[in-house]
Parts: sequence; C-alpha cells; structure tokens
Amino acid sequence: MKKKDSHPSKEKVSIRSFFADLGPGLITGAADDDPSGISTYSITGAAFGYAPLWTAIFSFPLMAAVQLMCARLGMVTGRGLAGAVRLRYPRWVLWGACLLLVVANVINIGADLGGMAQATQMVTGLNALLWTPIYAGVILALLFWSSYKQIARIFKWLTLVLFAYVATAFLAHADWKAVLAATLIPRMNWSREFLSVLVAILGTTISPYLFFWQAAQEVEEERALGRSVAQRKGAADHELRKSQTDVIPGMFFSNFIMYFIILTTAATLHAHGQTNISTARQAAEALRPLAGNGAYWLFTLGLIGTGMLGVPVLVGSCAYAVAEAAPWKGSLAWRPKRAPQFYAILAVAMIIGVGLNYSGLNAVRMLFLTAVINGVLAPPLILLVVLLTSDSKVMGKRTNPPLLRGLGWLTFVVMMAAAVGMFLTS
Repeated sequence: MKKKDSHPSKEKVSIRSFFADLGPGLITGAADDDPSGISTYSITGAAFGYAPLWTAIFSFPLMAAVQLMCARLGMVTGRGLAGAVRLRYPRWVLWGACLLLVVANVINIGADLGGMAQATQMVTGLNALLWTPIYAGVILALLFWSSYKQIARIFKWLTLVLFAYVATAFLAHADWKAVLAATLIPRMNWSREFLSVLVAILGTTISPYLFFWQAAQEVEEERALGRSVAQRKGAADHELRKSQTDVIPGMFFSNFIMYFIILTTAATLHAHGQTNISTARQAAEALRPLAGNGAYWLFTLGLIGTGMLGVPVLVGSCAYAVAEAAPWKGSLAWRPKRAPQFYAILAVAMIIGVGLNYSGLNAVRMLFLTAVINGVLAPPLILLVVLLTSDSKVMGKRTNPPLLRGLGWLTFVVMMAAAVGMFLTS
C-alpha cells in the first residue's frame, strides 16, 4: 500500500513545528560528536593549529548528503540499510557490509567507554577501569528496560556543555585573521600525520554507524505508527522535505561544534607549544580560559553526555544491521523478550567493547585510532548507499536527485583518496 502523496500546497510551518522536527537529527548530530570525535578534533587542533579548520566546512555537505540518502532509503523502502542490501545484493556483499560495520562499531564502543572512564577518573580519582563497566552497565540497563528516546531526552542536555568550546574560542585570544584564512583557504600537508588526521576527521564525521542508524530510525518512525513493511514503502514530497529539515540542521550542529573544538585547541594548546595530546587532562586544558580549574569538569560532562548518546547508537546500529541481515525481528522500542537475538547482539557488542579497554591501549590514542578506522572502512559502505539510493529497482521514482547523487559520489572519492594517500605516505 503506497503512502498518499497529497499534501496542502501551502504548508503552515511555524517556528514551533520547525524546532519540533529537529529532535532526531539534532540528537544524531550530537551523537556524532561522541568522545571519539571530541578527542580527534582536540588532537587535530593541538597538532596542526588553525590549518585544518576548512575541513569543518568541506565535510558538512558530504555528511549531510550521505545521511539524507540513508533517510530516503529508510523512508522509501520501509527497511533499514542492511535489509535493503539483503534484497538487492548477494549474501557476501550483505555480510561483508555488516562485518565492516561491526568491526568499526565495537572498536568505537570500547574507545568511547574508555574515554568517558578516563575523563571521570580525572575528576574523581577512581581508576578508569572501574568506571568502564559501570558506564556500559548503565547504558545496557537503560536500553533493556527503557528506550533510546528516553536516554536522549535526559542526556542531550549534557551535550550543551560542548558550547563551552565556542565561548572559550572568544576568550583565548585567537588570531582571527589566521582563523579566517584557514577556514576559507584549504591547505593540505602531504605527510602521513596530516593525512591520518584528515582520514580521522572524515571518519568521525561521516561514520558508518550513522548510515545504518539513520535508515533504521526512519523505519522505527513508521513502525511506531503501526505500519507494515508494505505500508511503509514510499514517501510523499512533504515527508522527504521534513527529513531535510531534520537531518541538515543536525549535521550543521555537529560540524559547528567540531569547528570550535579545533579552533579552541589550536588557540590554547597549539599556541602554547602543546602539540601532542595523550591524556584526558591535557585535552581538558583547552577549556581553562573559560572555566579555570572547572575545565576538567566541563570536559568530563561533555564526554559523558556525548558518550551516553553515542554508545547506544553504536550498539543499536550493530543490532539493527545484523538483525536485518539475518533476518530477525528487532527494535529498540520492543522489550528484550520480544526480540532476544536483537538484544543479545547489543549485549555482546558492549561486552567486547568493554574488554578492549583492558588491552592496555592508551584511551585518548584509542579514540583517535577509532576515527581513523571509521575513515578507512566507510568508503565501501558509502558506495553501497549511493548505489542503492540511485537504483530505480530499489527506490522507484524516488532515486537521488542529481545534486545528492553527485555529493554522494564526491564523498566516496574523497574518503577513498584520503585513505589511500594515508597508506601511501606510511
């Protein structure tokens, strides 16, 4: 049964309804600035100063395009990304895509939990290895007996702490002439270090787990209305416009915060010769011009807030992908008894992620390496997204418009070239 394409020609869009549509996209944008992202941007600003600021503007249309394609895929097909791949491509493509996602996500889960724990150790004095399973247990308990929407409703307010980087940028005596030049004039350093940072930035902004999550959440919205797979197929013009209202501001918020984290760390850490960050305490020092000794608390609250939003998305996208590929029934809106395999995947992904923290890896370094791994593994998944959403057999008349398709291909080429360049310079 196809959705009706009728809609009033003149829509009454109030400010209230506009901000009401921002919820999921804004939360996704905040989750994208997870502990891995915060650490990557901090390391970038400390190591290279203002030079990488242009990447925040450059990556915005790329990440917005990929997320819009994933949203369209979920809305038009009534299935998640893995479900669409299962119906269109051979099993080796399906499970290869799921393997790429699961590997990237499990490492990301471990890194994010470790980052949250190390930041908490900084302000409490208790060993990070004690905090890691506590955070994992709290998140699993909330997912098992509550819902992601309720988690987001609580912890999205902690992500507002990230605006401290914006305020600090104006207190840290930044060289605004140099800032403007670095923002508008892209400069590349063809070294292994800079290309690694570029891959990490792309990997933490255009992250594989968000592809699966975006499509799955569109399906969840439809499922909440009681629609079957057949009833979920198709999307009206106003529904596609609404998804743009949701996704684009969310991605803008993500890159806005990214820009100011790089700027702040460049103006504080890099400007004073601290170019190598290896601990949470060193990263937190960037906020000292605003908060003094309270910088450690601001940094910790930011990592906890984004971690509490990001880790559920990471384990959730793992579960959605494997369940759709199997295929098993599963949804974060259902209780564990109704979807045991789905929740088993959640638990296993989290447990392995926790285990990685006991391997002796430095937490901050692990957060950065996670972003690099995401950047290397993302291109094949972006290729799948572009091919699926450009295929009339999958999307019918709702294939990508030319601009969206072009940005999708550009994203694939840029991320592939950055990854190849990094390996060649190594």
